Amino acid sequence: MKAVPAYLVAGDDPTLRTDALHRLLPDLLGDDDPSLALEDFTVAGRAAEGDAGDEAGDTRPPVLSAALSAASTPPFGTSRRVIVLREVGALGAADAEALARWLADPLDTTVLVLVAGGGRIPAALTKAFKAAGGEEVRTAATQTGDALGSALGAARLTLTTAASRQVSEWFGDDAGRVPGLVDLLRSAYGEGARLDVDDVEPYLGASGSVAPYLLTGAVDRGETETALDVLGRLRGAGFHPLQVMVVLHRHYQRILRLDDPEVAGEADAMAALGGKVKAYPTSLALRQSRLLRPAGIRAAYQALAKADLDLRGASAAPEDAVLEVLVARLAGISRRAGAGPRTPAGSRSRSR
Repeated sequence: MKAVPAYLVAGDDPTLRTDALHRLLPDLLGDDDPSLALEDFTVAGRAAEGDAGDEAGDTRPPVLSAALSAASTPPFGTSRRVIVLREVGALGAADAEALARWLADPLDTTVLVLVAGGGRIPAALTKAFKAAGGEEVRTAATQTGDALGSALGAARLTLTTAASRQVSEWFGDDAGRVPGLVDLLRSAYGEGARLDVDDVEPYLGASGSVAPYLLTGAVDRGETETALDVLGRLRGAGFHPLQVMVVLHRHYQRILRLDDPEVAGEADAMAALGGKVKAYPTSLALRQSRLLRPAGIRAAYQALAKADLDLRGASAAPEDAVLEVLVARLAGISRRAGAGPRTPAGSRSRSR
């Protein structure tokens, strides 16, 4: 492996990042004893601006200070030191600058391994990493569908389209669970098998990590039963009631922001959302805004407000009951507004 001062293990899924790190470390350590050469640190949370050390003393978070100290210390009894710093997206801007300064003048006996996670990696750190000649290690797959295709190919298994969709929707963003499922399927059916939904379902487990957009999508289509099913799976996967509320609030905030006569199409909608939302979800939000119109949006916000109060003690109803009533009401609002098969966002004129 070529000598570079730093590596960045990137990717969205923490399990896949960990797997990639475990594959990388033996190459970096070589014959060196890991107990002497390797030190592993994790950034616990996003640091506040201004936390970096200054002339009055080092006030950086202890983990970052320890990592920088280790990275600046020559090896003892080994040919090099390998310093792992995880969750670097949780670094504040000032702390990222401190790490960037090390990258600008690295110790040639230290290899620094940065592991993504904790948020978006600060721009200053990304720039310094590239300038230092660091090497990015991408995980094999960052989305469940990609991970499934890769694992099935290696296991010589085939899923029908319906079965693949079932797995992707059930696991949601938790792509790290896919290899384990495929191993189970290969053990149960053998290589070369072609499997349908009924073959796969017994091995999916009681609940999966469910993508929240499945809930908002079902609500927008007015599909009450589907929306309630997704809600149950979200709760089963560990979503707190207030997390569910955040998902719904953000969704309707987008819809409300697009309820503007000056938003004439997708480009205007993306601008209205600050350019932070991709084209496809923007077009869905624009369509829903035009479908609901002000009266429907107002009714949705009234339902959200009531559920908020009920979850905070205004009602003695159980939390799950409050959420189920809310989701049913929101889906009903969409259905009464004429929700149905998707049509292009600009194909329907709006009246007020």
